[in-house]
Amino acid sequence: MTFKEKYLAGEIEFEEIDDYIEIWNNMDDERTLAQFLGLNAEEEDLWIEDSDEALKALLDQERGNEK
Repeated sequence: MTFKEKYLAGEIEFEEIDDYIEIWNNMDDERTLAQFLGLNAEEEDLWIEDSDEALKALLDQERGNEK
């Protein structure tokens, strides 16, 4: 499962994104960081252009809609 899948399922805290970034940085994976994390283009753009907090708010909204 990707970071996003696990976060939306409530299996991990948002702060664990840093662990996923570190894993991606230390592996030979052809996927982009966003692909590795499971982020779509909108989520990636928000994260890059705005902040971790903005991404968390967007994912929290999505998680709330799934319940």
